[in-house]
Amino acid sequence: MSRRILISGASIAGLTLAHWLSRRGFEPTVIERSSRLRAGGNGVDVRDQAIEVAERMGVMPRVRAARADVVGMAFLDASGEPLARMDLRARGDEVEIMRADLAAILHAAAERGVEYVFGDSIQSLRQDDDSVAVTFEHGSPRRFNLVVGADGIHSTVRRLAFGSETRFLRYLGHYFAFADADPALGENRWVTAYNEPGRMAGVYRSGNHTGAKANFMFNRREPLLYDHRDIDRHKDLLREAFTGLGWHVPALLDRALADPDLYVDSLAQVRMPSWSSGRIALVGDAAYCASPVSGCGARLAMVGAYRLAGELATADGDHEIAFRRYEDGFRNAVRRMQQVGPNLRLMIPKSRLGARIRNAIARSPLLDSLAGIERVMSPKNTDPLPDYDSRATTAC
Repeated sequence: MSRRILISGASIAGLTLAHWLSRRGFEPTVIERSSRLRAGGNGVDVRDQAIEVAERMGVMPRVRAARADVVGMAFLDASGEPLARMDLRARGDEVEIMRADLAAILHAAAERGVEYVFGDSIQSLRQDDDSVAVTFEHGSPRRFNLVVGADGIHSTVRRLAFGSETRFLRYLGHYFAFADADPALGENRWVTAYNEPGRMAGVYRSGNHTGAKANFMFNRREPLLYDHRDIDRHKDLLREAFTGLGWHVPALLDRALADPDLYVDSLAQVRMPSWSSGRIALVGDAAYCASPVSGCGARLAMVGAYRLAGELATADGDHEIAFRRYEDGFRNAVRRMQQVGPNLRLMIPKSRLGARIRNAIARSPLLDSLAGIERVMSPKNTDPLPDYDSRATTAC
């Protein structure tokens, strides 16, 4: 019986999975490369089935209490004057929340019955008929019945079990970055954005938070080859792309380059023919990243983790049955959510003409009538969320 489960990554997916595995009688261990929960990131959306998962976890009241209160996005000229505004307010029960706030809430919900190992990472995996032998960068070797990679788009578990990430990443033609920002540089409760052709820099400022986030995005035809953990190379990329731009870009860039939590990466999706190999499986961005511009990352992470834990419990720990059902039941939803709409074209026009057209569309009365346009265009998952509480036999 597969009870001892190693989860690589204290991510949204990893923390959600840890909660549900513990609740269903398994013994999860979460290993995280960072020495603490990651503090960076921008706003993420808890909507559709992710709301149901959060409600079943009992954390939705805390999610609502920590919500960001951004009302829209303003496109500015070099002097800071607004050229157009777009309503981004959530509708109904939907909640936008800072990624770090959501992670903290999920971690609090996944403390009981979960072992955490921070400041370490997996070095090798070797599986046999009964277990997976795991070695670590720092800790002593251990054996687990199953290993799950919830360690993001550059997943170590995926590389060790499935091969090079170049086989699975689909580059979307852009790079992006998140960092801390001076709140005074942005408008309260707005995302303010400044464009040059193929480039965007902006400030995300929630009225419910004392700080603010800078976000950058730029177009590049071909992906760059470099170590994604090379922070110096990250800084060079930002300097090359944004030095010399107007508005508040110089101040945003200086603050970003000094931020120890600066995050830079390519916009990419993960497309895999299978999310499991023997006793090793993947969840969240490691398996099916839809990219930050999809607006679906938190949904895929939380719902995928809920389904994986539920299928393991329903199958009484039989990983072969559980992994197959997890994939069969969720792949169609993943395909829908990986269909990125016009978000990239709206945020980063490739020409000044494209920016003028975008601004005209954003100013139109039709767009005003479609309040929350980004959420209206976002893919929906209409499949019912399984009720594993009524189906599962516990793993105990």
